[in-house]
Amino acid sequence: MSEDRRNQRPARGGSRPTSGRAGSGSSGQGRSDRPERSGGGRPSDRSDRPDRAGGRPARAGDDRPSRGGDRDRKDSRDRKDSRPARGGGDRPGRKNDWKRPADKQVDRTAEQARYDGPELPEHVTGKELDRAITGQLKGLPEKLASRVARHLAAAGLLIDEDPETAYQHTLAARARAPRLAVVREATGEAAYAAGHYAEALAELRAAKRMNGATEYLPIMADCHRALGNPDQALKLAKSPSVVNFTAEAKAEMTLVEAGARRDMGQLDAALRTLELSPLNNKSRGSWVVRLRYAYADTLEAAGRPTDALAWFHRTHAIDSDEITDAAERAEALEKQQG
Repeated sequence: MSEDRRNQRPARGGSRPTSGRAGSGSSGQGRSDRPERSGGGRPSDRSDRPDRAGGRPARAGDDRPSRGGDRDRKDSRDRKDSRPARGGGDRPGRKNDWKRPADKQVDRTAEQARYDGPELPEHVTGKELDRAITGQLKGLPEKLASRVARHLAAAGLLIDEDPETAYQHTLAARARAPRLAVVREATGEAAYAAGHYAEALAELRAAKRMNGATEYLPIMADCHRALGNPDQALKLAKSPSVVNFTAEAKAEMTLVEAGARRDMGQLDAALRTLELSPLNNKSRGSWVVRLRYAYADTLEAAGRPTDALAWFHRTHAIDSDEITDAAERAEALEKQQG
């Protein structure tokens, strides 16, 4: 029987880049008192030097038009009018008269879309967030804090029904406030919910570096499992900080540790891990439901259907919210044994 990851993974815990302006070059004008050099390097006679407004005067007997004549001035104007704008574009004027290379335009569009994020529902104001979260946004300018809060609130509303859109909302918040731990935490949890495990792991690591929190460890460990690194998941499960976890958080880490053992083909070790957890706790919390379900599922995988049936029944007895399919699993085993 294949493993049900839904009940063996931890539950989810509850500056816009500025583009540099193109530098405007200034053409220097030579000193008016510097003599021009002729072919021999000697100063030419001032009478032969071009006038500022015109060209060099024609010599006697020369039937060609002078360089400073009307024809040359007209040609100069024509050349000036026909040459392209400084940035190579066809827009008039000099403001923003540059154009991003074609091979960069798609990347910029994707970056801009990520920055803008999904459309924000009008009814989402950001006040839906917990005060502990909004308190961390107070260091931002008012309008920026409001926009980040709205994206985070929208992500919280969508994370269960549309985790991918929730993730895009958190990316928009991260683009505006990447140095806030609460934003990186939200991005990591949304990435995890959407199945972007490498991104989730990177974001939660960043959040942990910023605030030193350890409650992300179960999700980080499960990301390692999903990425095919169960040994790394076991290392996190043995972290000293796990000892100080709440009962719920310890249960989450136990689920990940047992799952990692199963990934490595160590069914007996997975059973021992679960047997050391509070399977008989009188609480009807979801964490107890999921521990019992994982134990029943592992028993069946280990070839102990009778014991598995008993624990599927015990799971169903406290699963009032029907977060597992324990009843269906028990019924299937009963048919097999009948």
